[in-house]
Amino acid sequence: MALNEEVEALRAIPLFQRIEASKLRLLAFTSERVRFEPGDLVVKQGDIGDAAYIVLEGAAEVLVDTPQGPLKVADVGRNDIVGEIAILIDVPRTATVRAVEAVTALRISKELFFRLVAEFPQMAVEIMRELAHRLDRTTNDLREARAQLAAG
Repeated sequence: MALNEEVEALRAIPLFQRIEASKLRLLAFTSERVRFEPGDLVVKQGDIGDAAYIVLEGAAEVLVDTPQGPLKVADVGRNDIVGEIAILIDVPRTATVRAVEAVTALRISKELFFRLVAEFPQMAVEIMRELAHRLDRTTNDLREARAQLAAG
């Protein structure tokens, strides 16, 4: 994928839609392009987060550790961002992300990520929106699970 293609891929992500093309070009240029084969871990629950990943191609699953073993909680694919929670709040990774097919991603270092958020406040708003959507989905999932246990 050429630099211009990476810029267009970034523009498709809500976090970056309002950022001018020259800044997206800089982001694409300063980010590391990485590839994961099926079964490879993009991030591992419990590890220290030093980067976020933007999926350019491919698919992965999000798993959380439970006493019964890994539990799949989500699927991610093109234009999704993963790994941002650990770098936003300095906590160990909250989930494992495992490639289910070949994944090509841009690795955005913690330092670059925060520089972008500081320079583009709209990006911080989009991050809050995405996290709020995830919290809403999680809350609904917990409500459904609780209702199933009560009906049980």
